[in-house]
Amino acid sequence: MKPVAFDYHAPATVAEALDTLAWLGYGGKILAGGQSLIPAMNFRMAQPAALVDLNNCSELFFIKPGTDGGLLIGAMTRDTRVEFDPLVKERAPAVVEAMPYIGHAQIRNRGTFGGNLAHADPAGQLPGVSVALEARMHVRSKKDERWVNADDFFVGPFQTVLEPDEMLYEVAIPPLKKGSGSCYQQVSRQKGAQAQVGVAARVTLDDRKRCSDARLVMLCVGEKPLLAREATKLLIGQEPSQKLFAEVAEVASTKDIDPGTDIHATVEYRRHAARVLVMRTLTEAFARVAR
Repeated sequence: MKPVAFDYHAPATVAEALDTLAWLGYGGKILAGGQSLIPAMNFRMAQPAALVDLNNCSELFFIKPGTDGGLLIGAMTRDTRVEFDPLVKERAPAVVEAMPYIGHAQIRNRGTFGGNLAHADPAGQLPGVSVALEARMHVRSKKDERWVNADDFFVGPFQTVLEPDEMLYEVAIPPLKKGSGSCYQQVSRQKGAQAQVGVAARVTLDDRKRCSDARLVMLCVGEKPLLAREATKLLIGQEPSQKLFAEVAEVASTKDIDPGTDIHATVEYRRHAARVLVMRTLTEAFARVAR
């Protein structure tokens, strides 16, 4: 199929893009990498009246160190650049670990870091990892700007807090605490296919080798990335062990998630896969603390 007719705008600066978005209102839609939007338009699942193409806005293409020792990634930075950037690997290894699961190399060559997050796919790898790492989203409009925690940025399937006149400008990923490790794992039918279940973890050990902090996030088991709050309570103050991980996995797969059945997997399979992936992800994340 072909998309319905639409107007096209290609601003050269962020300021011009924000002016255009403010003028278009609900009729406008941002075009970043287009790897999700264009197929949706071709199937007429999305029918924007106008596209605002950000590919000429050079201000949005960057990866740089944050003043807090973390990382700042511009919204239009290509996924491939993030995947192979040494600074990202050093300061946010879970991001690099998740990148190869995003479609295929050709898709990552055009797809953008910010576009992936703003798309808010419940099966998306980067939304889950951003919640696990406690990322913050820098959102701008013509009149204002604000910072939004990743926990609050995603509100439902393909829905974020972004207003029609706003854009995601950059993402700030805080530095890993001393004694921390992270991991991302998922299962899918085949390489490059949509995840059936995914798990992102970040854990921290204190000087006594007990867990002092933990973030466990699961994908494809709810309407947005789900933070396993009940399960992670079991980790705090405990020494890592397979017995403990099994208890955490049981709670995570039964109390913290709300999976459904679709063409990709059944409810029963998703709960089973979540249980297995939580154990694997926690095992690897804690093992990486000592590396």
